[in-house]
Amino acid sequence: MGKKVVVLGGCGAVGSVAVKTLAGMDTFSKVIIADINIERARALAQTTTGTEAVFVDAGNRQSIRDAVAGAGLVVNCIGPFYKTVKTILKTVIEEKIDYVDVCDDVDVTKSILEMDQDAKAAGITAVIGIGSSPGATNLLAKFAADNLLDETDAIDIFHAHGGEPKEGEGVIGHRFHCMRIDIPMFLDGRLQYVKFFEPDGKALRTTFDFPMIGKNIQVYPYPHPEQITLPKYIPVKRVTNRGTVLPDEYFALTMDICRLGLDSQDAVMVRGRPVIPAEFAVAYIIRERERILRETGFGKQRGCCSVVVSGKKEGKQKSYRFHMASKSEALGEGTGIPAAMGAILLAEGKITEKGVFPPEGCINPTDFISLISAVMGLDKKAKDETSFSGVIVEEVDDTGNVRRIDI
Repeated sequence: MGKKVVVLGGCGAVGSVAVKTLAGMDTFSKVIIADINIERARALAQTTTGTEAVFVDAGNRQSIRDAVAGAGLVVNCIGPFYKTVKTILKTVIEEKIDYVDVCDDVDVTKSILEMDQDAKAAGITAVIGIGSSPGATNLLAKFAADNLLDETDAIDIFHAHGGEPKEGEGVIGHRFHCMRIDIPMFLDGRLQYVKFFEPDGKALRTTFDFPMIGKNIQVYPYPHPEQITLPKYIPVKRVTNRGTVLPDEYFALTMDICRLGLDSQDAVMVRGRPVIPAEFAVAYIIRERERILRETGFGKQRGCCSVVVSGKKEGKQKSYRFHMASKSEALGEGTGIPAAMGAILLAEGKITEKGVFPPEGCINPTDFISLISAVMGLDKKAKDETSFSGVIVEEVDDTGNVRRIDI
């Protein structure tokens, strides 16, 4: 066994999955559950062998230092990343500890990639955005480009999830943030930016068929980092990212509230009292979510993230569809497991470059794919759309014929 690993945000929806995954492997001597909710962290530690709980406040650098002291590796699952990740990564670099996170905020991704020289000087590796999207999407796309196609024309990423037991204020605030910022898309061989509510953003809305989720699901432009990082490592003409939150009625409500400007942090006077629209909007959405889930009969949580890589093989058009589907812990499972896998690969010496990298910049996709079975305990005979929780791979030939394949 190696040194201990500290999971920041270790009892959240994503962090708790990372903790359980790491604790189930023999890679680390101890898994530390670091969270601001110390009571919940202690409760998780009591039910998870090989773990212990510590307090951490992501806004306090000394608290971060205390939480990661003596660690061989840090896994950061504390969002929203556009608020927290720069402070955390700067502190971890100063402590000279290897690092992985699940950062999906494109605006802050550009900032933390600029910490590359600091990480190199500290002699550490920081793998950023190793969740579902970004993360597994990047590595599956690179695997297809390197091993399955002669030329890669397009990488299109689609994701949908819903029905989680709860959504907190931070999740909804992050959703507003994603609808307000400029959204990068790599189109016609160059990086461009679109706006969610403007015609250029609306033009990128489409539908997608997700295994275990449903057909013709409406998806919308998302500001994830793949559109910026993938073209640096794969010659490609197009990289897009589109997603949604289910059920459709719930995401539509969130969009309407944001479009009307109720996500504003500027107070308005209501009967002589200042009211912040965003605080009301978030509380209203949380309340209405329960009603919508109940009235639509949505059922248990589920999610799927898909990558479609298109190009040419032996002169003929061909595409590969990778689907990561789950009917259990959905968002938490799809993000937490890849984060744990990144930590394991780093601890095992499979990632040797020093600096700050997106997954496709430092991880061999074959190493990542080879680890999936060990981590998830998958049996090839169990690959069906009713029970599968891993990677489904489909090959589409130039006539449109689709067949399931193993990689």
